[in-house]
Amino acid sequence: MHADRSTSPKLSEQGAPPTRFSAAVDAALRAAGWQPGRWDMQQAEIWADTLRDHESPAGHRHTVFPAAVEAWAEFGGLRITAQGPGRQLAAATLHLDPLHGLHLARTLGDLGRALDTEVCPLGTEPDSRTLLAIDTEGRVYALDHTGDWYLGPDIDHGLTTLLAGIEPVRLTAG
Repeated sequence: MHADRSTSPKLSEQGAPPTRFSAAVDAALRAAGWQPGRWDMQQAEIWADTLRDHESPAGHRHTVFPAAVEAWAEFGGLRITAQGPGRQLAAATLHLDPLHGLHLARTLGDLGRALDTEVCPLGTEPDSRTLLAIDTEGRVYALDHTGDWYLGPDIDHGLTTLLAGIEPVRLTAG
């Protein structure tokens, strides 16, 4: 039996399998402690339980769903510093801890209603106090004092947008 070369991973010129991220983003993630296969479901479930159990004084609650839990399991807890100046904007420094959004259930609920989905906290960009969020489909957003921003269709694109300093897309009312 022989290996099907069409489905085997392609090797780079150095003989290593390709990464999911650009070199600069990969370097920033690895410097923060991420590596392919990182998966801390125990911590992700603690965050999920904490968010589910929290109720604001006005009765607002978080929704928790698989896309968020999976993102937390792989990237949660990381404090990531970009490894370069950024393409269009200054590259971000991130802290991927969903509890930064614990007291923002109403804000995230409002965004979710506007987008016709549910949204859960992902972490923060501490320097600007930007909240990072993820929806049920895995799309990633940023919420800051200037508005709401679409960062990408999945966690990989969202992290790349932030860590490579790519200008995000502003969300506008319908």
